[in-house]
Amino acid sequence: MSLADATTDKMSRRKEISLREVISRDFRVVFERDPAARSVLAVLLTYPGFHAVLLYRVAHFLYVRRLTMTARLLSLFARFLTGVEIHPAATIGAGFFIDHGMGVVIGETTVVGEEVTLYQGVSLGGTGKEKGQKRHPTLGSHVLVGAGAKILGNVTIGEGVRVGSNAVVLRSIPPHSTVVGIPGRVVRTKESGYPEWTLNHQDMPDPTQERIEQLERTVARLSDEISRLRKSAPGDNSPE
Repeated sequence: MSLADATTDKMSRRKEISLREVISRDFRVVFERDPAARSVLAVLLTYPGFHAVLLYRVAHFLYVRRLTMTARLLSLFARFLTGVEIHPAATIGAGFFIDHGMGVVIGETTVVGEEVTLYQGVSLGGTGKEKGQKRHPTLGSHVLVGAGAKILGNVTIGEGVRVGSNAVVLRSIPPHSTVVGIPGRVVRTKESGYPEWTLNHQDMPDPTQERIEQLERTVARLSDEISRLRKSAPGDNSPE
């Protein structure tokens, strides 16, 4: 069974969880993952990320009951109010947190596991090339997606994956990996030592810079080797 199927089956088995319980979990994670959240009233009144998730939950509730037009209108209102666009048909698990929120887009056939965190400017979209029912990403549980990152197409992001800011992910990613760059490349696997909802950007590797530094070291080594061979060659007085 693929991760996409496993994630969908897991969420289907938890349908007995009431809408109220899911929203309660979404509310609690704000305090767990945002150190700036200090009071219930502040979150209820001033957190557009939570407002977007709350309105999505209601819109999704209506959508699965075939009140599609009402759900789409509520989704449009949520976009106007928060700057976050979540298609009401998307399937999103409990404990979903959008930090700052503005510019987040989540497509129709997206499937998101539990305890997932998105930062501002994230897109879970399609590539415009796929045909068929599933056109958008599937994210496992405990995934974190950094600001401005794009995950496009019918790809599967494994459990515990961290996607660096501004990365563009076009391929499936194995669980417990860290992905950076354009296109996204896996630079770490099976990390531990900090929670899934943190992303230590100051420690993120730069694969392009690492390649350049490796090339510089190789060129310097080859230059030293050529100099040594010239010095050891008999009768070679050519300038170095």
